[in-house]
Amino acid sequence: MKENFREFLDRLRQAGELVDLRQAVDIRHIATLVDQAKTALYFHNVIGYDVPVVSGLVRSKERATMSMGCEKFEDIEHKLAAAIAKPIPPKYVNGSPTREVVMEGNDVDLFKLPIPMSSIYDGGPMITAGVVIAKDPEFGINSGVYRMIVKEKALTGIDIVTPNNMRFFAQRALERNEPLPISISIGTHPFEFAGAGFRAPLGTDEMGIAGGLRGEAVQLAPCSTVDVPYIADAEIVLEAEILPTGWTWPEGRFGEFTRLMGGLHWNPLVRIKAVAMRKDAVYYNLHMPWENTWLAAPTRYTAIRQALKTANVQVTGLNVTLGGCAFWHAIVQIKKGAAGDGKNALLAALSVMDLKHVVVIDDDIDINNPTDVEWAIATRVQGDKDVVIIPGARAKPLDPSLLQGAGVVPIGTKVGIDATIPEHIPKEHYERITYAYAETAKIDDYVKGKKDAAGKSGDTGAVEALAKKILDAIDKEPLYYTDIAEKFAEYDFNTVARALGFLHQTEKLWQDPKGKMCVRGSKFAAVLPTKK
Repeated sequence: MKENFREFLDRLRQAGELVDLRQAVDIRHIATLVDQAKTALYFHNVIGYDVPVVSGLVRSKERATMSMGCEKFEDIEHKLAAAIAKPIPPKYVNGSPTREVVMEGNDVDLFKLPIPMSSIYDGGPMITAGVVIAKDPEFGINSGVYRMIVKEKALTGIDIVTPNNMRFFAQRALERNEPLPISISIGTHPFEFAGAGFRAPLGTDEMGIAGGLRGEAVQLAPCSTVDVPYIADAEIVLEAEILPTGWTWPEGRFGEFTRLMGGLHWNPLVRIKAVAMRKDAVYYNLHMPWENTWLAAPTRYTAIRQALKTANVQVTGLNVTLGGCAFWHAIVQIKKGAAGDGKNALLAALSVMDLKHVVVIDDDIDINNPTDVEWAIATRVQGDKDVVIIPGARAKPLDPSLLQGAGVVPIGTKVGIDATIPEHIPKEHYERITYAYAETAKIDDYVKGKKDAAGKSGDTGAVEALAKKILDAIDKEPLYYTDIAEKFAEYDFNTVARALGFLHQTEKLWQDPKGKMCVRGSKFAAVLPTKK
């Protein structure tokens, strides 16, 4: 898809999904205005800055879907899976419009960029939408998206306390007592943002995944002060180094994807060596939490589905829930092929990323209906058999239910609930309530005046005659009570009920194990329990 960042903004604008605000706006008001808006916002005149700000670009399900060039949100997962399966390696170019304005050395001044505050308790302005590209001498290129708090005009932090490849690269550089060269590309198309946000295996270039999403190679250009590339189409690029300080500097607080204020994290420092930008650059500020959530969720879908495929489980649906912040909770819907599939599905899904709680359900449960999922848990789960607890698992530092030390990756507990029908329980124990005549008796018709025809009724003799007809019918094949009422619908229900009552009184009426009416003593009849 040949679309750059600005063309994406134009597409949002034309669809009524981006509003231009040309009046003067205080940068301190940007985050709260975006929070109130139903569209993305473009602030053309930010007081005290020469660079405009755009924010809220993928802050809705609809705009996230648009950003990936999809018709439905569910299609993003499949597009990402295809990109992972067939990545397109990046193309290296010598330069780009991003270098129209360049500041190096003492001229670097991050305070010239309109980097907003977000939440009341933020520790400072945060770069939230930078695609960070790092280079390791052995493992090559790695990309990711990390928040960076501005400390000085050429100094930031970088939040890499969570275990990931970027942290691994920084740790290796720290052990060599060397800085880790990085670039931070701000104002890139969501294709590059989504590719960088996928936690790929070590040694995988996430820009190849971004190329697969885009359908053509992402162009990368060389930095001038560090040996690492940047996204050539970016609006602004910071050339930098993660200093070998270790996880020793406070960074935060910040309003996180958890919808909570995060605490102080301990992280390395980043020295900014150069700033390159277009002469009419636009600063993109990713607004937490929903802009992070809507593009993070599909990456989880893809990883979970791959794990379940490896476990040979037939998946019919996935739901990475918003209540779980699109990181911690997943509902997995399966079609059981063999006993134990529910537990296998649990173990496979819980191995993925930072998933904390997983519920596995059958394919008769509506995966997007929380009440239906809860009903499955209530009616199909025995705690001692169907709840799996795995202590001592790697956890995400942003989990507020955990305590952690400076720069330490905490240990947490994973929980799985197998809410599928137990193998030893007959399926008829889970037959849902359904109402007779649902296909023909419609409330709208009756509100408009529809009348039902009255059936035949009769005296005692007529009732006994009908009872004989019913007896002949159920002697051949057991029938549910409602089936009998329908089969003899020429009679009114009162007459049918009296006929069945007559058969019960004469001890000719019984039920089979499924509750259907049959002749007492027949081969269909339920066995009379022994009196105690």
